[in-house]
Amino acid sequence: MRRGKKPEWQRKIAKERIEILLNLAKSEVKRNLERARRYVELARIIGKRYNVRLTKGQKDSFCKKCNTPLIPGFTMKTWLDPKTKTKVIKCLKCNYIYRKPYK
Repeated sequence: MRRGKKPEWQRKIAKERIEILLNLAKSEVKRNLERARRYVELARIIGKRYNVRLTKGQKDSFCKKCNTPLIPGFTMKTWLDPKTKTKVIKCLKCNYIYRKPYK
């Protein structure tokens, strides 16, 4: 084992815990927003500590700036910009705007 690299069994457990925490954050967002943000923060910390990358779906499920889970109509607003051919996502908690291209 290389120095600084975690064993595969630890990384597997970390992936499972990240998935659990992100699911808890989505279910908790309407009842307690601060707890949901903390769950997302913990999932990101686990990913960094065990060098586990989040999947594309996991990355798109929360705001990178304020760690709020993105729920359409509740914590995010989305629309299509036909001029630049991008999907625009706006976090309603911190007003951060993401742009993702589409074709």
